[in-house]
Amino acid sequence: MIYNVKFGQSYLFFLLCGLLMFVSCKHDSKPDISNIHLDVKILRFDKELYAGKSKDINQTASILKKKYTNFYDDYIHRMVGNFEYTEQEVMETLYKDQAYTDLTYEVDSVFKTLGSVESELDLAFRYIRHYYPKAKIPNFISFVSGFAVQTPVGDNYMGIGLDMFLGDESKFYKAIVQSVPAYLSRRFSPEYIIPRVTETYAREELFPELDEDRTLISKMIHNGKILYFMDRILEESVPDSVKIGYTGNQVEWCKTFESDIWAFYLQNNLLFETDYQKIQVYLSEGPFTPGLGEKNESAPKLGIWTGWQIVRKYMTENKDVTLQQLMAEQDAQKILNGSKYKPK
Repeated sequence: MIYNVKFGQSYLFFLLCGLLMFVSCKHDSKPDISNIHLDVKILRFDKELYAGKSKDINQTASILKKKYTNFYDDYIHRMVGNFEYTEQEVMETLYKDQAYTDLTYEVDSVFKTLGSVESELDLAFRYIRHYYPKAKIPNFISFVSGFAVQTPVGDNYMGIGLDMFLGDESKFYKAIVQSVPAYLSRRFSPEYIIPRVTETYAREELFPELDEDRTLISKMIHNGKILYFMDRILEESVPDSVKIGYTGNQVEWCKTFESDIWAFYLQNNLLFETDYQKIQVYLSEGPFTPGLGEKNESAPKLGIWTGWQIVRKYMTENKDVTLQQLMAEQDAQKILNGSKYKPK
């Protein structure tokens, strides 16, 4: 398979939060969305593409290109191929590759239908439409790319790479551990689809990060707002660990050492640091955060987790602030001060 292009994405995710954290994230009750109707559907490009294996390639390419337009072009030329190959060459390579056949078979066995995913997506995007009535709901398209990309966003579409949600015990993830480490692939399970899709939509379509947000605290707050937004649009049954991508032990570690984590930022003058080489370690994916914790037991991307707690505290302390006002607020210092965040 020709797997070249990687679309920008982030993996943020999962497990039960403690009572205090649970209460803090319930800024108010869920709004009434009974009058909002969307009927979200997912187009099964993965099934239609594979069905063309026994048909004329040119005819299949013509049908898929007409139906899927921009997604089809991105899939052929950016996800599984590149512009050095014709669409027919890319498709012929796919159809001849046993790995593509095997992977598609497993995807189909896990996702015979997507009815439950559609229902959960519909609910989440009804909440989004409640808070942002002008939000444009994309066309959702499922596909298989050989682990090239998980939730790409394109012109009027949002893709769902089903091969990256098969379940953490999938034999394929063990085979690609050198390119996709286990701390990432353990999150490739069906329960992560809705959190990942909504997170990517929030980051790419609603609240893109500003270029001027260069300090660690501004990046912490920005990421914290994204996670708080997810608090508000996802069902309360979705655990914090799924939203941010932690194990249960990592969630517990963060809660146990929350005051120590905060003291570390302060003692090392990190909050207003702008050197990306110095701060990216507190924002990036990894098995742990270097420099914190013993025996590499710390959680990764601790800056994002701390930003989430600051935003939650801010909304608890300022109950008159709406979700829209929070997401529009670009003054990270104002949110930090208003949160009165001083973990003990």
